[in-house]
Amino acid sequence: QVQLVESGGGHVQAGGSLRLSCEVSGIIFSIHVMAWYRQAPGRQRELVADITGRGRTNYVDSVRGRFTISRDNAANTAYLQMNNLKPEDTAVYYCTPTAIIIGGDHYWGQGTQVTVSS
Repeated sequence: QVQLVESGGGHVQAGGSLRLSCEVSGIIFSIHVMAWYRQAPGRQRELVADITGRGRTNYVDSVRGRFTISRDNAANTAYLQMNNLKPEDTAVYYCTPTAIIIGGDHYWGQGTQVTVSS
């Protein structure tokens, strides 16, 4: 059974930093593309960044240069380092192994709340 545990969210001032973690179990972590998504109130969930098993990364334009996605395959954990946070980054952040589809949707954990105040 796939388990995803996101952590590291919090409340910061604009310009601050947070590091999110996503501990994964139940899959062969190293072969999976891992992605971070976010969902702000009243908005659809959107892709933030993803990383292949070998470390190739991709970012949405709004976070490129501020966020860094990484992974530790030995620890079955993905990370999202978020710097220079802006109020528009406020959302619940989720990680997911993009190839795991259940009921037509990605598999989601409980998410972690990030709140950025101006």
